[in-house]
Amino acid sequence: MDLSLKKNELRTLYKAKRMALSQDEVNFLSKKLLEKFILQFNPIENQKVNVFLAIQKFNEVNTQIFINYFFENKIRVFVPKIQGEKIISVEIFPDSEFEINSWGIKEPISNNASNVELDYVLTPLLYCDASGNRVGYGKGFYDQFFSKYSNTEKKIGLNFFPPNEIVTDVFEKDVQLDILITPNQIFEFN
Repeated sequence: MDLSLKKNELRTLYKAKRMALSQDEVNFLSKKLLEKFILQFNPIENQKVNVFLAIQKFNEVNTQIFINYFFENKIRVFVPKIQGEKIISVEIFPDSEFEINSWGIKEPISNNASNVELDYVLTPLLYCDASGNRVGYGKGFYDQFFSKYSNTEKKIGLNFFPPNEIVTDVFEKDVQLDILITPNQIFEFN
């Protein structure tokens, strides 16, 4: 039976669920997410992927294994960087240097915003429902980012948990995901 919950309720619920996972569970489930991504999309050389850099203390998906895979397969890697109230996409390389921003998020030192068309945007989230409504940390950064990169082929959420609840407070400016990947299933929205 589906429950209908507001974003703040879902944030609280899924933060707790994620924090209950051990680091070994996070790494195991992250590997399963990477395997599902590769099987579904079979990314190829020179494709462009924007991937978030995980905040380990929040038990986010270990995206470093995605980045390592992309570099090994000559897939171009871009990461988000917060500038003011917006996110820009910055291309990184194996020797790129990083710093921790005021939010505690690892970011590249480079401020060279990329305006290339991205093939995939791997998106952080706390929860996503069965309609593609994403619940993040509530700052709206990714909704703005998606509107800037509207030509992106696929906006993909990565989550350890399936979409069991319905998000009731969806707003006009909220941008839905195209796909949600969980360790056991892939959900496509449209």
